[in-house]
Amino acid sequence: MPDEITFLAKPWVTIVWNDPVNLMSYVTYVFQKYFGYDKAKAEKLMLEVHNDGRSAVSTGTREEMERDVQAMHEYGLWATMERSS
Repeated sequence: MPDEITFLAKPWVTIVWNDPVNLMSYVTYVFQKYFGYDKAKAEKLMLEVHNDGRSAVSTGTREEMERDVQAMHEYGLWATMERSS
């Protein structure tokens, strides 16, 4: 049951996609600055974006993820949101 509760509480994710424009150091900086992640977590997520083409960088309500996607766009990153799987 706890998994169901978590799913209902945080049904959306923000995905940041790889792009040919932004430097890896800048993507790490954005994750630290906007999400407040420590350097290790920010670098791990940035490497997922770089190596896998995408990374789920935050989870929450639809409204929260809309805000996060908008913020990523304002930082110049390519981001979308989708239902958590």
